[in-house]
Amino acid sequence: MIRKGTYVLAISLGADKEIQVGALGTLFFKKGLYCYVGSAMNGLDQRVSRHLSKEKKLKWHADYITTAADSIEAYISYPDFIPECDLAAIAVEEGMEPFCKGFGCSDCRCYTHLFKTNTKVLKGFIQRCGMFPFVSMAEPPSK
Repeated sequence: MIRKGTYVLAISLGADKEIQVGALGTLFFKKGLYCYVGSAMNGLDQRVSRHLSKEKKLKWHADYITTAADSIEAYISYPDFIPECDLAAIAVEEGMEPFCKGFGCSDCRCYTHLFKTNTKVLKGFIQRCGMFPFVSMAEPPSK
């Protein structure tokens, strides 16, 4: 079964880091918690599993921070989901700080899809948006 929907990555950095993020250049990330919002209309499980993996070709902006993360938690919403651009707007309403113009949103008009946050704000956001912890429904790769 291929699910489609939206997802949130809660990305934790245990130390300040400078990370080269594709065409965005070198970005300075302060230690702490970041929230990335995204969508996957052709395979939610595969997309989120990819983001959770450290071993991957760097393709999307999120890949650069997820490979440098100390920990990542994923939350999803399907089949009834809030579009990712609406999630970005709600993140700001909930008090998250937009991180970098153009991060993760080259295909829309949003300012960003990456936010600096804290645990309390993130929990409220997850609850408000009706997200739930990611459990993969994808079939394991054959050996």
